[in-house]
Amino acid sequence: MSRFRPKYVTFDCYGTLINFEMAEAARDLYGAILSEPAMTEFVNVFSAYRLDEILGAWKPYAEVVSNALARSCRRIGIPYKPADGEMVYQRVPTWGPHPDVPAGLAKVAREIPLVILSNAMTAQIPSNVARLGAPFHAVFTAEQAQAYKPRMRAFEYMFDMLGCGPEDITHCSSSFRYDLMTAHDLGIKSKVWVNRGHEPANPYYGYTEIRDVSELPGVFGL
Repeated sequence: MSRFRPKYVTFDCYGTLINFEMAEAARDLYGAILSEPAMTEFVNVFSAYRLDEILGAWKPYAEVVSNALARSCRRIGIPYKPADGEMVYQRVPTWGPHPDVPAGLAKVAREIPLVILSNAMTAQIPSNVARLGAPFHAVFTAEQAQAYKPRMRAFEYMFDMLGCGPEDITHCSSSFRYDLMTAHDLGIKSKVWVNRGHEPANPYYGYTEIRDVSELPGVFGL
């Protein structure tokens, strides 16, 4: 059977490749003062506010985190301290990959160039990428694009930098809201959903589903 062989496999980074530990950071800050139901609600609204914060004009990710955390505290009814936002932001570069990631990426990288498109600050992401265990052709950030995913501008920046179009890539993510819905709207036909339990399946958007990155080489017959 013929399989699509893209010019590049492009990835979301945090959540898909790197274990995104925002919920754990929030629990470390507020778990002692919130009941478990309230803590669960806090984690959910913190996630929602982070998405809301990135939908407008670009701003530094430290502001995204601080604003979203402050809005979450106000909604739940607990005090917010600027140091809390700084603590969460400073944790980002310390996070490492999901266990399945390094071997799967390394196998694909031997045959197809790998690219990251991340809602990241340019100075922070190298420490995360260094832990992924595979070479990357390019790493593009929201700071460089001056736009966060799910905005189309972020993807368009990547296309411009790579000198390619939607027809040339396979985009891989664990998130519909941040990545795969926009990829669909931009005409990226080859999409891979890494089902890490972050969001429910949505077959409308047309993708190959894998449980983790160890299954990614099989998508390309490797």
